[in-house]
Amino acid sequence: MIEQLRAILGDDHVLTGQQIARWTQDWTGAYHFQPLAVVRPANTEQVSAVVKLANRTGTPIVPVSGNTGLTGGTRADGAVMLSLDRMNAIRDIRPDARIAIVEAGVILSTLHDATEAQDLIFPLTFGAKGSAMIGGCLSTNAGGSNVLRYGNTRDLVLGIEAVLPTGEVMTLMSELHKDNSGYNLKHLLIGAEGTLGIITAAVLKLHTKPRAYATAMVAVPSLNDALTLLNRLQEATGGGVEAFEYMPRAYIEGHLAKFPDARAPFDQTFDVNILVEVGATAPRDCTVGPDGQTPVASYLEEVLADMFENGSILDAVVAHNHAQRAEMWQRREVAAEIALAHSPIVNNDIAVPIDKVALFLEQIEARMPALDAGATAITVAHLGDGNVHYTVWPTSLDPVVHDAIMEAVEDVVLELGGSFSAEHGIGTSKLPSMRRRKNPVALMAMRAIKTALDPNGILNPGKVLPD
Repeated sequence: MIEQLRAILGDDHVLTGQQIARWTQDWTGAYHFQPLAVVRPANTEQVSAVVKLANRTGTPIVPVSGNTGLTGGTRADGAVMLSLDRMNAIRDIRPDARIAIVEAGVILSTLHDATEAQDLIFPLTFGAKGSAMIGGCLSTNAGGSNVLRYGNTRDLVLGIEAVLPTGEVMTLMSELHKDNSGYNLKHLLIGAEGTLGIITAAVLKLHTKPRAYATAMVAVPSLNDALTLLNRLQEATGGGVEAFEYMPRAYIEGHLAKFPDARAPFDQTFDVNILVEVGATAPRDCTVGPDGQTPVASYLEEVLADMFENGSILDAVVAHNHAQRAEMWQRREVAAEIALAHSPIVNNDIAVPIDKVALFLEQIEARMPALDAGATAITVAHLGDGNVHYTVWPTSLDPVVHDAIMEAVEDVVLELGGSFSAEHGIGTSKLPSMRRRKNPVALMAMRAIKTALDPNGILNPGKVLPD
């Protein structure tokens, strides 16, 4: 098998032994594995040839991009790990059409830089943007901080190219905003975590770069007051709120413990802290006035001042320069590092209706002492879209206790009409949740699709679908 792979790719791009050390665990360090080899194809034709070989020989293939996932989606014991890191070309950026045509190995921050040079943005963003790759973002339907305004990854894709489990290349590189010609196979593969095909290229939607931002840290008495603030700002800015991030007191304390040189957001501590950012593109909202302030910043400050007067806001700090804005965002974007500062963890990535986030937290925290009396939780949330990262630091090392905590989270989430998986995907770690909670008929349909496209079960086996 190794020799045949080398015949396809060349000796330098089939790695074994000590060469694959950095591909033997996931980013969290929770999963360790030993691939048969790591292959690094340079183009779609080579990906196709590798997959055809694997399909003939029944060899499992595990695709990997930046390997920044949090659910064990790249476990690859005995498998050929197919890295897309060499397929990193930005083929074209077309400003008039607001599209970028990219290969799967393009790093997200690299695309950000390239589009910014054209006065455009690709709005998908999250803490791992400096290493996450487009292929992985599409395979997990990544979310991030700007979903409120721009949607998930799936909403930012016009077309894809993918290699199916048989090695055939499916070219759906549409640049169309409307294409109603049959099943939407693009959306089938986006979010499938590499189990139905290996995405090799994509046509992505770009957006006008905001000419001005208004960013602030805001302390409010409750999450209900936070939603009032969100709705007031959406009305005042015509839907211009890009991010609305919740960081409770425990998270702020965790941030200061992990980064002792960092500053607290306020002079005193508060239970409910919100990072809010509004982006403006219209000249009327971006032009600096005689007072040296942009109208979009004035909108934000007017809403904050009014709510402060009626007691709906306890304190606020508005960023007046790029450094202050970057400091606020650094506090939010290191969430994964803060959550992983302790071991073990029970990592939950859930979604509930936005007006039920407070109820979720209230109910799960009431149940936690009966499961592990000393457990603590580090919570951070994309409050604007109801996505809560509820990470539990248990005192018990017993996996049975950890699973009971996750089951309790699932119970509360489903009672509130939510989902046990919001943006991180299923991978390996959420297979028990899929087994317990996913609608059986939906699982049956998913297995039928998997069997039809991948009859030999070679693509990322053991992920997404429980046995």
